[in-house]
Amino acid sequence: MIATTNAIVLSKLKYKDNDLIVKCYTQEFGIVSYLLRGILKSKKKGSKVAYYQLLTQLHLVTDYKQARGLQYVKEVKINHLYSSLHTNILKSAIVLFLAEVLSTTLQEEEQNATLYNYLETTLQWLDTNDRYSNFHLLFLLNLTKHLGFYPDITDVNLPYFNLQAGEFQDMSSSKYCISGENLTLLKTLLGTTFDALEEVKMNSKQRQSFLAIILLYFELHLGSFKKPKSLQVFNDVFN
Repeated sequence: MIATTNAIVLSKLKYKDNDLIVKCYTQEFGIVSYLLRGILKSKKKGSKVAYYQLLTQLHLVTDYKQARGLQYVKEVKINHLYSSLHTNILKSAIVLFLAEVLSTTLQEEEQNATLYNYLETTLQWLDTNDRYSNFHLLFLLNLTKHLGFYPDITDVNLPYFNLQAGEFQDMSSSKYCISGENLTLLKTLLGTTFDALEEVKMNSKQRQSFLAIILLYFELHLGSFKKPKSLQVFNDVFN
């Protein structure tokens, strides 16, 4: 059937000589992979290959068959044109890193309008804001709401947080309990919006330490999750 959907590009892979396989998170169907035949050899004016940069927000008209592993795109246009996400070197590093995380964590082949809206609006926020050094931390923390393991804040005033249990505790019960500086940052970010992020003060060492904690949290709750290959490059850029 012919179907239309908004979509966010998560990854792309060269296939044969002139084709691309592009994985997207779509508004209507969740995760979908598309085979773009001959797109790399097209010399026509307005070649669409540039549309498929990581985390680009697209509007697609597709030939969609549910049982088919690779779908086909009939028409594509930019749904939201970024002003800085792919041209600012620091934001580009964030894009590369978050696209890899999302490509690993998002597996649903079904509609999730709330999650799609979260991705769409936060990426647009990043594109238009100049103070974003802590963006990825809050983005990943809030993403856990949609993945089903957001921290239980019932006892948020207790002195430890158990990453494995996802809850605050009054004593350290395992090697996965955090306290001190990382705990303080966690509590701060749990009560922070993106617009108030600039008020959260941390240096690059604190930022890297807390990012490692969040990635461990993902590993503990998502069996298939692995640390992103782009992590070292990402940390080097923001050091």
